[in-house]
Amino acid sequence: MTAPGTGEQTPTRTAEGKPRHLYEVDVLRILTFACVIGVHTTSHTVATDDVPLNALLGLLHFTRLVFFSLTAFVLVYSYTLRPRPMAQFWPKRFLLVGVPYLAWSFVYVASSWLLSSTRRGDVPDLVRTYAEGIVTGVSWYHLYFLLVTMQVYLLLPVIVWLVRRTRGHHVTLLVVSLVVQLVVFAGYKYFPASDAWLHGYQKQFFFSYVFFIVSGAIAADHADRFLRFIRVHRRAVLWGFAGVGVLTLGVWALQVGLGQSLYAAGTPLQPIQAVWSGAVFVGFLAIGARWADRRRPGSPLARFIDYGSDRSFGIFLSHPFMIWILLYGDSWLERVVPKPWLTLVTYLLVLVLSVAVTELFRWTPLSVPLTGRPSLASRGQREARARKRAAAAVVPPVSPAPVLSHQAEPVEPDDALVGETDDVGRGSAR
Repeated sequence: MTAPGTGEQTPTRTAEGKPRHLYEVDVLRILTFACVIGVHTTSHTVATDDVPLNALLGLLHFTRLVFFSLTAFVLVYSYTLRPRPMAQFWPKRFLLVGVPYLAWSFVYVASSWLLSSTRRGDVPDLVRTYAEGIVTGVSWYHLYFLLVTMQVYLLLPVIVWLVRRTRGHHVTLLVVSLVVQLVVFAGYKYFPASDAWLHGYQKQFFFSYVFFIVSGAIAADHADRFLRFIRVHRRAVLWGFAGVGVLTLGVWALQVGLGQSLYAAGTPLQPIQAVWSGAVFVGFLAIGARWADRRRPGSPLARFIDYGSDRSFGIFLSHPFMIWILLYGDSWLERVVPKPWLTLVTYLLVLVLSVAVTELFRWTPLSVPLTGRPSLASRGQREARARKRAAAAVVPPVSPAPVLSHQAEPVEPDDALVGETDDVGRGSAR
């Protein structure tokens, strides 16, 4: 089957059989990151009695769950196309995620420590708080995600083994994992005493997201058929996406009617979010597939999507700091902008500031620890050296004697991190 407007024989490979970059995943990632900023901005600015914004917040709480499906999807997809020993895989992954985790944990802990009149100057307290934050993922409210992502990295051999071992029974595996997920989320939501042993650290462990990890891995194992299904049935997928959104709002309204607060009714770790997040995952992919099939390389929109995908992780890391700066203490922004407009204005300012800061970091030696991506300056130097070697390799024959040709070393695609796909086949797709 040929995808419309692409000439590809399968969704994941070119006509020559080479793996292509999954541009539909770029769209899914950008949309979800945009919603992450929406979740955090709204939760900091919404009035407790604002029904529309609290309902929106309940809908936006899919983000962490979609990202764990995406993380598993791209990990298994990438590993299937480019199998490699874990001794090679783990160091690179932990460099591009673990180092930013350590760096930003320190940024947030140290900033809070410096601004505290009671703790400032107590260096042992700073060291202790930083160490606890590293172990528990609570240095700031979004960094637990990196801690769980690294757990998924460690478990990749087990995930791949499970997917391969259960081939032919993947539907059963999906159903079992979904039931387990619903039970876990029901315990978290409706039976608080059931998870007292976790001491409030439910979101820091991979087993809280078992269905999303398993479903993403299984989707990757069937990537061709999965993406083809989404393309063929795009209209039905999008209608299902909308329908589950209405159902999610209905559950939220029911729980409010039963006495829960507007915020508590929309918390992310509850059964309806497992269903809603799955619908968002395939719905956003359907939107991304439509874009990928009509993408024109070099167009302004294509460059915008490429840019957003490349900077998204850095924006994720820095955007809570921008929220903190804008709303800290007796915030001038809160004095000037009334609610509910405060949410929209804060969102736009946070987005602009996060993009600007990420762009600045990308051109410095601090790019890896602060954005999780190699410095653009160093990348430009590598590409220049590669072009120079390639030019030197083209030597006109001057004698019948054999000439050794020094081929340019291939530039390895940037690895995925925090749900980003490897740029597998990017060159062949352009």
